[in-house]
Amino acid sequence: MKKLIPLLTVLLLISNPTIAADKIVKCQIDSAGSPSYKGKCLFVPDTKGSFALANPQKNKPLLTGITDVSVFIIEKGVAEVRGLTTDGINSRWGEAKRSTEDKACWVGEDFKVCAW
Repeated sequence: MKKLIPLLTVLLLISNPTIAADKIVKCQIDSAGSPSYKGKCLFVPDTKGSFALANPQKNKPLLTGITDVSVFIIEKGVAEVRGLTTDGINSRWGEAKRSTEDKACWVGEDFKVCAW
């Protein structure tokens, strides 16, 4: 059994090579047309294209009152964007469309979230 567990682990990793890893990226979050945050973010992807952005310094908010911003893909080119407040409230920012000018950006009615 001891030899079987490492073999199973290797087989699982080989069978799912698309495991997404967290990484540090450049990001920008605009609100009402002006940058609210521009700098480094911890980019936390999932395997379906959705992602979250957080402060790379753990336990520090990304924005004033916001610990992380999540972009959930709901259909091709359309996402639902939310911000998790420091009080633990999942605040809905609204729907965003993928920018035609910069595919790293998602643009909502009064916000923009970019991760490069």
